[in-house]
Amino acid sequence: MGSPVHDKNTQVDFLKQRLNMFLDVLEAIDPEEADLDDIDNLIKMIDELENKCKEFNNREVSESV
Repeated sequence: MGSPVHDKNTQVDFLKQRLNMFLDVLEAIDPEEADLDDIDNLIKMIDELENKCKEFNNREVSESV
């Protein structure tokens, strides 16, 4: 695991990269063949993105205090 990202631009780049990874996975899934595990993995990726957004937001608030 890497060190914490504190720079706002680096945080945005990180989130963009993760979102692009999610979109790549989403595009690669065949809707006719997708199973419950595929959907669960997509939901997990979205949850991780949401948690990272919250983490970055909280980190920004705590550093400004």
